[in-house]
Amino acid sequence: MQATTPCGQPDLVSIVVPFFNEADGIELFQHTLRPILDSQPQLRFEVICVDDGSRDGTLDLLLALSRLDRRFRVIELSRNFGKEAALTAGIDAASGDAVIPIDADLQDPPELIAALIAEWRRGYDVVLARRVDRSADSYLKRTTASLFYKVHNQISTIKVPQDVGDYRLMSRAAIEALKQLPENQRFMKGLFAWVGFRSTTIDYVRHARSRGETKFSGWRLWNFAIDGVTSFSTAPLKVWTYIGGAGAALSLCYAAFIVLRTLILGVDVPGFASLLVAILFLGSLQLISIGVLGEYIGRIYLETKRRPTYIVRQRHGDEHEP
Repeated sequence: MQATTPCGQPDLVSIVVPFFNEADGIELFQHTLRPILDSQPQLRFEVICVDDGSRDGTLDLLLALSRLDRRFRVIELSRNFGKEAALTAGIDAASGDAVIPIDADLQDPPELIAALIAEWRRGYDVVLARRVDRSADSYLKRTTASLFYKVHNQISTIKVPQDVGDYRLMSRAAIEALKQLPENQRFMKGLFAWVGFRSTTIDYVRHARSRGETKFSGWRLWNFAIDGVTSFSTAPLKVWTYIGGAGAALSLCYAAFIVLRTLILGVDVPGFASLLVAILFLGSLQLISIGVLGEYIGRIYLETKRRPTYIVRQRHGDEHEP
């Protein structure tokens, strides 16, 4: 049975795709995606392609694609703002009854779109796509990703589903709730989890990247993990209270030991090495604690500026109604 909106039109599904220097893979991406959209004639589709300040021919190819297929719309950002901002820009522009974020590298298979929509039809507001086989990723990436999920979910009240990326379906109600979250430093996986709603999960095998190279270096992934932890947990701040308390207790115990030993055995010459080690150790703890404080203060500083998450230079294809 064909689902329709209150005005009698078929439901609209928005697919949001961030692009950054993906010129080599755009042809394969559109050749893979378009037949999948054509196979769902009972629905209307819009594909929102967000060019995140690409420096190759990505934008020109996307514009050519939007002229070829009216379902494709292009949002051109004024510079590279990062994937989270580009994803936010696409979600803000999406007008569909359901929204599906997906990467352009085809590691997350578009063939799963029909299954995501089927679960949405059953009444779920959020349909998660979970990677059950990540052998296409390097061993280091799989290991560090698993460690991040475990650490994050252990210290945060908001649990991020393990091995679930941005690829998912969200209903209009979930999207409207997501758009109410005002922070500029955005960790989308955490924000997706924070809004809640009734959800289910579909498992899939992740493919190797179709073209090009990943834009996330080890350093960027590390900073991304720090953003994820500091966005949804104050545990790193609290732990230094306990470390400081434990250090103070040990210092008092050691001071009492020194006093008693001096009273009983007399004064001896303390070792220089042990004094140096103690000073360096405590100094290092202080620097680490200041660094943790700095991470949170830095986030406060950036948020208080209230700068926009992204700036759109131009929108292409908005005149095409889905």
